[in-house]
Amino acid sequence: MVFASVPKAVGLVYALAGILALAYLWHTGRFSRRKGLPILAVTALLGFLIFSPVAPYQFQLLVLRDVAGLGAPVLLVAVGLAVMLGLALLFGRIFCGHFCPVGALQEIAAHLSPKKVGRTQKKVSMAVRGGVFVVFFAAGLLFSFNLLGALGVHDLFHLALGVPAAIFLGILALSAFVYRPFCRFICPYGALLAVASSESLYRFVRTDLCIECGRCERACPVDEAKKTDAKAECYMCGRCVEVCPVEGALHYARR
Repeated sequence: MVFASVPKAVGLVYALAGILALAYLWHTGRFSRRKGLPILAVTALLGFLIFSPVAPYQFQLLVLRDVAGLGAPVLLVAVGLAVMLGLALLFGRIFCGHFCPVGALQEIAAHLSPKKVGRTQKKVSMAVRGGVFVVFFAAGLLFSFNLLGALGVHDLFHLALGVPAAIFLGILALSAFVYRPFCRFICPYGALLAVASSESLYRFVRTDLCIECGRCERACPVDEAKKTDAKAECYMCGRCVEVCPVEGALHYARR
């Protein structure tokens, strides 16, 4: 179903423009979790139509030095991924939250069940992803092994049914019960974005209007809503803002 005739750069431009737009809308209070659903649908659809902007897989191909698989100039892809890292340093993980097709499918699946397990296991998930990050680079650089390909990321979006696609389908199904398992436990590019996001200039912050009710902390699916949290794992889903009972007590602003 992927249309090879459409330049992959279309997905990159969509993601970069979308990140800037959502940062502005969050900052001005014009965006919400419900308004994000159509964006998730468009992002997921682009994954199936042009296999872009699937940044984790493009990052995998860069590690493998697979020029043919990238479908775009290496320099363009590298610059695009670097720019998205820079945007995460400024605005947080808006790309992961709304403009990565892999993340969008998981977020959509997360709506199937409100109850999730492992919400407070942030340190565990980050440690596991760190280990996977090391394996990812070792497998790619030393053995030219496509780890994300083996997990079915490419095959599912290309509708190439088989064992790899079934594995990724299983990960998506798990997303209904464990929030974003691929993003939190596997994604190598997400590991880099998490480091950038932990130092992001803009993020969800509490104001003096906060009444310390704890609703945002209970609603956050990754345990990143406490005052002292670095927001490395914040996927900008907006659940915290959605449940806040005091207008203006929690908003997206410069820290």
